Amino acid sequence: MKLHVIETGNFKLDGGAMFGVVPKSLWQRTNPADSKNLCDWAMRCLLIEDGDRLMLVDTGIGEKQDENFLRHYYLHGDLTLDLSLRAKGFSRNDITDIFLTHLHFDHCGGAIEWGDTERTYLQPAFKNAKFWSNEQHWLWATEPNAREKASFLKENILPLQESGQLNFITKEAQLTRNIFENIDVFFADGHTESQMIPIIDYKSHKIAFMADLLPSVGHIPLPYVMGYDTRPLLTMDEKKLFLNKCADEEIIMFLEHDSVNQCCTVKHTEKGVRLDKTLLLSDL
Repeated sequence: MKLHVIETGNFKLDGGAMFGVVPKSLWQRTNPADSKNLCDWAMRCLLIEDGDRLMLVDTGIGEKQDENFLRHYYLHGDLTLDLSLRAKGFSRNDITDIFLTHLHFDHCGGAIEWGDTERTYLQPAFKNAKFWSNEQHWLWATEPNAREKASFLKENILPLQESGQLNFITKEAQLTRNIFENIDVFFADGHTESQMIPIIDYKSHKIAFMADLLPSVGHIPLPYVMGYDTRPLLTMDEKKLFLNKCADEEIIMFLEHDSVNQCCTVKHTEKGVRLDKTLLLSDL
């Protein structure tokens, strides 16, 4: 097995929204904001090369949204999904599986593209891939609550179903390994219903793709929960459970949104689980 970091560009979000009730005087120590109170965030994906399977975990925001939408998020950076894939020697047509942790636009937008230059119809951006979600989250995304409706864009979601390429993962752990030989899935419901966190056996390590369960190293303390989360108290419980597991089992956490750090580990301290060290995936 080989793992590849796939950078798809950066965007900006309000620091207060990203840290909820935590005061700016505390969160700005790890995530400094600009004059508009915006912090820089990555959209970092993971490519898993395992035998005949080439799986991409999340896809970034994509390139199909109009300027009216994108101006709210200040996209920047020189890297795109296609450029990053090409740098690793691959193209979209090589991808066999797309693992979508959840269907918020910054995680799944790159899964769908315009099918023609006139922008008259949409199609999957990976014509040879199976797209993986789960029934509980799919229902949540296609019948969205008022709080999350702006994050679940129908143009990112419905074309997946119409394509016939959509597949569902069940929550029964014993069945997960029947689908992905070297991957377990942790389901988390605090941020959104049934977000999927893949835990990958890699060399002698376990790598957890943290998605929005842990956006950055600045979110490690339990109260540091995003204002976007639908059930923040549940997020705190899930973070406590998962971070303790990571500290106990020395699991390496791959950070999708941290603009500085690719990966990190945590350790037990008198103040609870805290950052141990940061590292690059290539260090392993």
